Amino acid sequence: MSDPATPPRVVVADDQALVRSGFRMILGAAGIPVVAEASDGGQALAAVLEHRPDVVLMDIRMPGIDGLEATRRILATSAGAGCRIIILTTFDIDQYVYAALTAGASGFLLKDVSPEQLVDAVRTVRTGDALLAPSITRRLVERFAPTASSPPALPGDLAELTPRELEVLQLLARGLSNAELAAELVLSEATVKTHVARILRKLGLRDRVQAVVLAYQTGLAAAHSGTGN
Repeated sequence: MSDPATPPRVVVADDQALVRSGFRMILGAAGIPVVAEASDGGQALAAVLEHRPDVVLMDIRMPGIDGLEATRRILATSAGAGCRIIILTTFDIDQYVYAALTAGASGFLLKDVSPEQLVDAVRTVRTGDALLAPSITRRLVERFAPTASSPPALPGDLAELTPRELEVLQLLARGLSNAELAAELVLSEATVKTHVARILRKLGLRDRVQAVVLAYQTGLAAAHSGTGN
């Protein structure tokens, strides 16, 4: 695992040279090195294998191997084990968001983000946190989570969680940050972080995004989705 005190090393994968150079300039100005660029998914995979970056900025729509398939292939390699992938797109479309997250991406950004948002996103996912806006997670819950009023039957792994950990997982699925979780549950942020770490460990998950996807897939998210705005 890379030293969190050092700047994250980034690969930018996009079929538009102007986008790649723009992102390189923005990240470089913030002291974040772009170690390689790629114009399609195949090049992105090769760049990750060669440079072993901390973060990949991955366009969805590219010729040949698209961003979603490239994400799956990268995360299936040893080089991808410590790599976080942020999916980039010009389209705020639910099906792409869900497909990106289930492919293993750690975040989702529109290409018109501000420079500050781009830099913050890279730093956020590098630490293992999720990059999920509450508006996106709310739409995902509405579209994909089961709507049955009865509590979902919990698979074996989820049954290992304590009632408090299940509650934390439900709130994670709404896109709440650690600070918001702490306020909702009247706990300290340190305690919330401990709960999140235990959830990930018990379920064998890489990060919060995988926990959120699991909550959708099992229907656990639906049990709490009605409390959002």
